[in-house]
Amino acid sequence: MSDTQTALTEADAMRQALALAERGWGKVHPNPMVGAVVMRDRKIIGEGWHAEFGGVHAERAALLAAGDGTRGATLITTLEPCSHHGKQPPCVDAIIGSGIVRMVVAIRDPNPEAGGGLDKLRAAGVKVLLGVEEVAARRQNIRFLRRFSPQERPFVAVKLAVTMDGMIADHRGHSQWISGPEAREWVHRERAGYAAIGVGAETAVTDDARLTIRGTVVPRVPPSRVIFDRSGKLTDAHGIFADAASVPVIVVHHPAMPPAIEAREGVTLLPAGSLSEALAELGRRGIDAILVEGGGRLAGQLLRQELVDRIYQMQSPVWLGRGRAAWAELGERDLADAIRWRTVERRALGDDTLLILER
Repeated sequence: MSDTQTALTEADAMRQALALAERGWGKVHPNPMVGAVVMRDRKIIGEGWHAEFGGVHAERAALLAAGDGTRGATLITTLEPCSHHGKQPPCVDAIIGSGIVRMVVAIRDPNPEAGGGLDKLRAAGVKVLLGVEEVAARRQNIRFLRRFSPQERPFVAVKLAVTMDGMIADHRGHSQWISGPEAREWVHRERAGYAAIGVGAETAVTDDARLTIRGTVVPRVPPSRVIFDRSGKLTDAHGIFADAASVPVIVVHHPAMPPAIEAREGVTLLPAGSLSEALAELGRRGIDAILVEGGGRLAGQLLRQELVDRIYQMQSPVWLGRGRAAWAELGERDLADAIRWRTVERRALGDDTLLILER
């Protein structure tokens, strides 16, 4: 925000606001992540973001940072400013009082209690432009937006670390580690933004998976752990149950094959006849977003049944020759009938390449 900064377009400034919003990842739920910047003469004079649940909203933080420069300036924000009094006072009142004359907003707020801010701003004479970087803003806040959609099941993302020859584990089932330390650090950060982390029972047993977060981002609410155990193979001996009292574990199993697990604090057995039924029940229990981290059969079943919304595939420069296939049980398809998604981001993480795909 120095005097020597390059002149920016409003789209440039919105991208900066989106980057600021990311700082709230894992810390603001159930609120949305929001970033905001104040612009004058095509330069940013104030920045703000929603840093933690219950804390100052991004718009107010940006206005405070801009100080006396707000009068006659433009405020750019990733989400429609709130118009109600919750844990913080209405942002629209602060905006109107600051002398801002133009608002640039990425997306509307779907929350009926908080929405309507743009209408109030227009009534006060503030010019409003809506829809700048809309796709990126929706992608960023998909968990928040999901709460106000008619979709019953959670937002489902699948993360797999895959070798160059399409394996997620060696012939003995071992997958630690296909990807490098930078990729694993990214995974721990990503976990912090989800309500639950899921794996298949075979992966949980073979890797002795704990599915906890050990990265730099400490989530406000640690995600629950969900194990999909269609064969009833889990027992009390598995380490994931050791800390269930503090970080809950939900075991999804076929109604006819319950696992041999005694009732204990933090452990829930959830019978479900299908994956879609299981996900719908998880949604009813408050899990609005789940990150599934394997195995290959579970990932393949979810993809085949069109129950996946986003894919994180970590492509690693490793060859195994024989092992556990990624995206197993998809069946055979002609090329003309192949499942095709689009890549929305590519990112280098050490020697690995992260591909983010959406339908």
